[in-house]
Amino acid sequence: MSEHKAVLIGIAGGTGSGKTTVADIVGSRFKQENVITIHHDSYYCDRGDLSFADREGLNYDHPSAFENDLLAANLRDLINWRVIEMPVYDFATHTRLAQRRAVQPAQIVILEGILVLADEMLRSLMDIKIFIEADSDERFIRRLLRDMKERGRDADSVIEQYAGTVRPMHLQFVEPTKRYADIIIPGGGHNAVAIDLLVVKIRDILRNSGDA
Repeated sequence: MSEHKAVLIGIAGGTGSGKTTVADIVGSRFKQENVITIHHDSYYCDRGDLSFADREGLNYDHPSAFENDLLAANLRDLINWRVIEMPVYDFATHTRLAQRRAVQPAQIVILEGILVLADEMLRSLMDIKIFIEADSDERFIRRLLRDMKERGRDADSVIEQYAGTVRPMHLQFVEPTKRYADIIIPGGGHNAVAIDLLVVKIRDILRNSGDA
């Protein structure tokens, strides 16, 4: 168990921008260190009290859709090398499952999600804040394919949600958080130069903390 605090990296950007890809690439660069990725989507508020139809109508791209107090508490525990019990969210039913998933602490913690930079409480915990930029058409196609394949959605519902809430919320809440970023990465995982610079910065933080 390390006596040093973990490094927390926040990766934000629009839906389908490549946040998870960047997180995976960065994680692969640190073979000797432990790296974990926390997805903001796991912390959607538990609205199991509502009917399925009402849950389907909720705006999941608004900052109020997330239980950030719980997320911040979990991140503080991870940063200080304590095991957490992370919520498990079922995207097919829009509910939080009863069981939790135990997550062990690691030297590098990556938090990714469209709105992780929108909350000052979360930003204050981060050592590095990243915003991923990508073409809007490309982002929509990625979201459409992902939601149909991984979340049991049909094309019509994905398109309706994108037009009704995802795009407006991106313009209102996601895009403006770019101003909080320490590094903006156009092209996501395809931007090898930016990722190399990010890796160098992480190694520098680890070295200064005595973990590298």
